[in-house]
Amino acid sequence: MTFNLADLFENAVDHFPDEECLVVEGERRTYAQMEERANRLAHHLSENGIGPGDHVGIYALNCVEWVETLWAVFKIRAIWININYRYVKDELSYVFDNADLKALVFQRQFALQVAEVRASIPGLSHAVVIEDGSDAGRSEVDAVGYEQALAGSSAERDFPQRSGDDLYILYTGGTTGMPKGVVWRHEDVFFALGGGIDYQSGWKAKRPEDIIERHGSGAPTTFFSPAPLMHGASQWSVMSRSFLGHKSVSIAKFDAHEVWRLVVEEGVQSLMITGDAMGRPLAEALDEDGVDYDLSSLFLVASTAAVFSATVKDDFFRHFPKLLIVDSVGASEAGANGMLLCTKGNTVQIGGGPTFKPGEGTVVLDEELLPVEPGSGAIGKIARSGHIPVEYYKDPEKSAATYLTAANGVRYSIPGDFAQVEADGSITLLGRGSVSINSGGEKIYPEEVEAVLKSHPEAYDALVVGVPDERWGSRVVAVVEPRGDARPTLEELQAHCRERVAGYKLPRELHLVKRIERSPAGKPDYRWAQRVARGEESPPA
Repeated sequence: MTFNLADLFENAVDHFPDEECLVVEGERRTYAQMEERANRLAHHLSENGIGPGDHVGIYALNCVEWVETLWAVFKIRAIWININYRYVKDELSYVFDNADLKALVFQRQFALQVAEVRASIPGLSHAVVIEDGSDAGRSEVDAVGYEQALAGSSAERDFPQRSGDDLYILYTGGTTGMPKGVVWRHEDVFFALGGGIDYQSGWKAKRPEDIIERHGSGAPTTFFSPAPLMHGASQWSVMSRSFLGHKSVSIAKFDAHEVWRLVVEEGVQSLMITGDAMGRPLAEALDEDGVDYDLSSLFLVASTAAVFSATVKDDFFRHFPKLLIVDSVGASEAGANGMLLCTKGNTVQIGGGPTFKPGEGTVVLDEELLPVEPGSGAIGKIARSGHIPVEYYKDPEKSAATYLTAANGVRYSIPGDFAQVEADGSITLLGRGSVSINSGGEKIYPEEVEAVLKSHPEAYDALVVGVPDERWGSRVVAVVEPRGDARPTLEELQAHCRERVAGYKLPRELHLVKRIERSPAGKPDYRWAQRVARGEESPPA
């Protein structure tokens, strides 16, 4: 057994065959059932020419077949590629081509989109379709039915030996630019994102077997991640729990009341969300007249992949006074940087972004790749060493700019997030440099101003961008989604911000919109916000 993701899953299967592994949209799988079906799909793919190193796309909403497919692909040492179901033709064509797909597993409802791009991807030799009740593209796409593929293949676990050097690729869109494939070794991504390191205590697995011996011997816990599996945060919520014999719950599309209903029905103890994009509607659903859920099972809410503001955390604590909130900070290109533990009365943030305890290998580096002095006020970039990715797939220029080796020989992943180191060694996240605003020579990080704007009682959500300004180079523009029927003015928001951030960071222009555009993982769409700020898109709210 190695630090290979399929090996770690099979180890859990052998320990917990009869425990529930996954629940999605009413479909349930025990560990033994998940194993059998994944084995069958793995054999089917192998029989159709898919082998070690080949790329298999997964293009579907959250469903049990999504997770069965990921294990099947890893079992034969192939590499699965996450496909964003929101992509349109040009984006799909780019990802299918860039990722060098050889096979594809997709839901029937996306068949027409597949048909549009398949002819332009000559390397795509095999497709499997998951029936979902729709009737799309039956004559346009040549694909084997998912259940037919399983029925005709062996359920045996008789695969060749695997390695911790096998690869995992995560396509991530980030906040700007086209999707990028982040290439990880299995062993490295397990330690960076899969539970191989306990970032609170510092414990680290020495053998693959250690993970169950330490974490999986107690009663199974039920985790719920309503975010799309096409995003890394949700993938790792499900996979890391699957190494331990725990149960994961998911849904096809986010709905606040459906989330709370399932928390009650499945006895969910831990809920993993993606920042304010899910946190706000979840908290507000509990404030609606007549709402009365028995949520006594829930004791932990974890947030990752997007900013989870102090005001929304306080909303949760109004309903759950004893709740523990874990704010995880990290990036697909680096792994987990650290976390912030919050309890009621303890949600204050330093500056505008989250302040967290750094995990193993996480530092803030200056332009010379030297650590920033704690408490100095100097700004650097968050970096992580140790278990980090290999590269960006087929992008040597981006790889060279992100994965740097310092003079002392240490290799770092530096995705581009700016930060400061506080006097106690904690790190305050300022924001991604690619969307920072330079106004009159001063650098402004949008996330800091956004957090302050969202703490205004009439602001439900907000993005901050810079637009050209003849005098200052760029001026700060706030794009705000009001709360309910509220209509906050620029002057009101400026007065609110002036108490919390420096004057040069104040928004100089305000656009009210019906809805802030974010990805299903809660990541901001800054390109959309730029168009709004320039008057190119979206009518006023």
